[in-house]
Amino acid sequence: MNFFAFLVLGLLAGIIARMILGRQHGWFATLIVGALGAMVGGWLGNLIFGVGVNEFWSLSSWVLAVGGAVIVLAIYGAVSGRNKVQR
Repeated sequence: MNFFAFLVLGLLAGIIARMILGRQHGWFATLIVGALGAMVGGWLGNLIFGVGVNEFWSLSSWVLAVGGAVIVLAIYGAVSGRNKVQR
């Protein structure tokens, strides 16, 4: 997967994770959290299941990226003190 596709995957995974957890952050923070989440999800998927984030249109790539983004966003919210849901 090229760099641009990885950033798009990370941004979309960050948006989905933000919707799942109900936290509000800026777009740049969402991009960073999503890209880090895609890396964490790919690393964990490769470590546990032997599957990484390799192809943009692969279901396993999306599941791993969103799962990793949820983990990273939860940690980011706990560290930054933004763990309250804004409505």
